[in-house]
Amino acid sequence: MCGIIGYVGPRQVMPILLEGLKAQEYRGYDSAGIAVLEDDAIRLIRSKGKIAVLEKKIGSAYGSATIGIGHTRWATHGSPTDTNSHPHLDCKNEIAVVHNGIIENYLELRNWLLKKGHVFASQTDTEVLPHLLEEFYDGDLLAAMMQTVSKLHGSYATVALCKHDPQKLVAARRDNPLIIGLGDGEYYFASDMAALIEYTREMLILQNGDIAEMTPDGVRVFNDGAEVERQIQHISWSKKAAQKGGYKHFMLKEIHEQPWALGQTLKGRIAADEKAVELKELEFSPEYLRSIDKVVMVACGTAYHAGLVGKAIMEKLLRLPVDVEIASEFQHKEPIIDQRTLAVVISQSGETIDSLYAMRECRERGAKIIAICNVLDSTIAREADYVLYTWAGPEIAVASTKAYITQLMLLYMLTFYLAEQLGKMSGEQLQPLISQLYRLPEKVEQTITQLEAPIKRIARGMKTWEDAFFIGRGLDYAVSLEGALKLKEISYIHAEAYAAGELKHGTIALIVPDVPVMAICTQREPMPRMISNIVELQARGAFVVGVTWADQKDVIKVSDKALLLPEVDELLAPILTVVPLQLLAYYAAVAKKCNVDQPRNLAKSVTVL
Repeated sequence: MCGIIGYVGPRQVMPILLEGLKAQEYRGYDSAGIAVLEDDAIRLIRSKGKIAVLEKKIGSAYGSATIGIGHTRWATHGSPTDTNSHPHLDCKNEIAVVHNGIIENYLELRNWLLKKGHVFASQTDTEVLPHLLEEFYDGDLLAAMMQTVSKLHGSYATVALCKHDPQKLVAARRDNPLIIGLGDGEYYFASDMAALIEYTREMLILQNGDIAEMTPDGVRVFNDGAEVERQIQHISWSKKAAQKGGYKHFMLKEIHEQPWALGQTLKGRIAADEKAVELKELEFSPEYLRSIDKVVMVACGTAYHAGLVGKAIMEKLLRLPVDVEIASEFQHKEPIIDQRTLAVVISQSGETIDSLYAMRECRERGAKIIAICNVLDSTIAREADYVLYTWAGPEIAVASTKAYITQLMLLYMLTFYLAEQLGKMSGEQLQPLISQLYRLPEKVEQTITQLEAPIKRIARGMKTWEDAFFIGRGLDYAVSLEGALKLKEISYIHAEAYAAGELKHGTIALIVPDVPVMAICTQREPMPRMISNIVELQARGAFVVGVTWADQKDVIKVSDKALLLPEVDELLAPILTVVPLQLLAYYAAVAKKCNVDQPRNLAKSVTVL
């Protein structure tokens, strides 16, 4: 959440700042601002609301400034107001700062600064930063930043501009992403590669504890007081990959990109004879594999739902106990984890703060850690023992689609890999499953092609929906949780998912005439009981949409509408069943004229506690 942009070089800075902020809108924000150095003074413009409001304030007079910083804020400390928007200034209006994260000891620092005569204008934790820099500045902004961060407890990605250093930006990073774009005599800071890809593909990803100084002459990076080298990453995806490409919304584009994304995840990881999954990223010794007696998965939101599917397939095929933990809750327990535990941390961005802290807890207790994430060289990816990238490309919409489905794909591949390595299944036993897994991109394409039109028709009547329910058993229940989340987060329709067997334990009291229920029916063993559940709902007047196979005539018969999936092994069904639920959520949000890509109050990457 929140987005930082900074630039120093020969070009007019204002358009670069504004376009950089727009490229990061999907991260979530409620206010925006910029600060540029012009005519030996800092020009500060901030506003509550969208970037369009900020642009209106700026007008067409961009000025001649060639250095500046910008920020989109998602309120934590202090309500969304012009005054609480970033950038923030020191008492003399000589230093401007933008910041993502939480300064946990800001009250202590604020009181210390107040006693020294500093005057504060906002309610934010961030405002301590320019005042600390002012306190420590003695002609060297880099040295002042080093002293400032030594006083901070918490997380931060921060960039500072000073009128006395007219060609210099200084930044620091801990537990929040910050990227440097490298140009020819011009350099950029940003929270996200999407903000920089228009200008450069050569990027440097700052690591925890890094402090960077950027001038038109180049970039220097320091850590623990010493200058360090950081590897330059060449970004292969294009600006077009972060644009809508003719689709009305990023979410719809990303739903349609899922066959391609699954293909990217699979690429190079399936043996030619389709009898083995080859995860060259993992280098487990036979001794370690034999020692594993438990798997723990840690994640948040959609990634947590992917973990629930992973738990079911791992326990079925590996016969190992698997715990799936909500990362924000994990920190408040005494988890039973040791050297015999394999931890799997799932995060699209690789920067989810709760998941990061949970991962560190796992490490402290001796577990080996596999990260499943999408963003190259992210914090979680760097700190894990092993990393499995989804290679899904940039995901811009706040509601995750292709990240979720590729996380599922990796969890299946990891399970099949471990099944063979642990001697639970042979290559011959795995081959039918791996062959079908390899062909799932085609099945997902088929699902979208066949079901998008009927789902559009169903969605036309959803403008009046106030509540919706999702039911399933086994793997279907795990997917129903994700379906309910998608619907409520972008359409604002209240949605709940229930294990179908729990209907008689109170849930059925919520069923009234015409209330919509999505019934996921792909698991054959509990199918007769699912049919009974649907009949019970029908008897109370519910409008039931069944998601099932074409050969399930009884499900089709008792459902008001049926969405039929291409046939695959039922163990792999979650990769298909989620697709119609994503489409339903999307078209419901469109029908209700909601902001599909940037739903209210939500952010793409939750980087603060």
